[in-house]
Amino acid sequence: MKEAKMYYESDADLNLLNGKTIAILGYGSQGHAHALNLRDSGVRVIVAQREGGANYKKAVEDGWKPVSVAEAVKQADWVHILLPDEVQKKVWDEDVLPNIKKNAILSFSHGFNIRYKRISPNADLDVIMIAPKGPGHLVRSQYEEGKGVPCLIAVEQNASGKAKELALAYAKGIGGTRGGVLETTFTEETETDLFGEQAVLCGGLVELINSGFETLVAAGYQPEIAYFECCHEVKLIVDLIFQGGIGRMNYSISDTAEYGEYVTGKRIITDETRKEMKAVLADIQSGKFADNWIKENETGRPNFKKSREEIANRLIENVGARLRSKMSWAKK
Repeated sequence: MKEAKMYYESDADLNLLNGKTIAILGYGSQGHAHALNLRDSGVRVIVAQREGGANYKKAVEDGWKPVSVAEAVKQADWVHILLPDEVQKKVWDEDVLPNIKKNAILSFSHGFNIRYKRISPNADLDVIMIAPKGPGHLVRSQYEEGKGVPCLIAVEQNASGKAKELALAYAKGIGGTRGGVLETTFTEETETDLFGEQAVLCGGLVELINSGFETLVAAGYQPEIAYFECCHEVKLIVDLIFQGGIGRMNYSISDTAEYGEYVTGKRIITDETRKEMKAVLADIQSGKFADNWIKENETGRPNFKKSREEIANRLIENVGARLRSKMSWAKK
């Protein structure tokens, strides 16, 4: 398999952002990091954030004078949308489309609304993606330390002929080229991101943790012991994998644990599990998941709210909260 090309500091020209005003729509986790990093890189930034909430207060505390989305878009040469997926279409229709400049740049950090054609940008716009592979607080802290969180970039429309170079310049402005930038497409980023969240990182992992916990408790073991074995230690294992891959993790654990991995892992993740993963991916590729998520929002999120409440009431959550409250060393 051909190794993917990575782009670093020398591959990006921050000067391409000179003279441009970038509007950051939304001052949440990613929004605050992008805005602050770009500002510290010498880029002219304007922040759009709805007045009244915690994010508005945070923006003011950080030295911004937040304005409405419509006003920010009118002033901007570049509009970067960092609002929740489910509200982007409404904001696009009502505030961005009527106000965006001709030949402006439109960018995202997730391809959902472009991939599923909820937003159809004008043909004169460059449409690009700059997606850090880490949460906003890490994007900010790594930048402040002179480091950077790796990023993905993608080009959906190249009206100017310089869309890729502009994406790399933005990535450099937020510190991404320090960590490395990988080129993808809106489709690839969206589909792999949703699949990873659902099958592994969130859906799969949460159910694996809770199922292991419940199995031990049902067998008569103390819930506190079950929590430590099936939840608390997940971070320790993931940190080892993050630092040096699965091989590093296997090197660091006991040979007994490693042998258990080899003889038991495929009893848990079976051919049936893999078949279901393919079905999950098919729902993402066909747009079925996206349609269901939009309908869920349009009907007041009944299933979402019910599931959130059910998880909050699980025994593992109550036991974990009690144990973590005593872990003063872990509260950072």
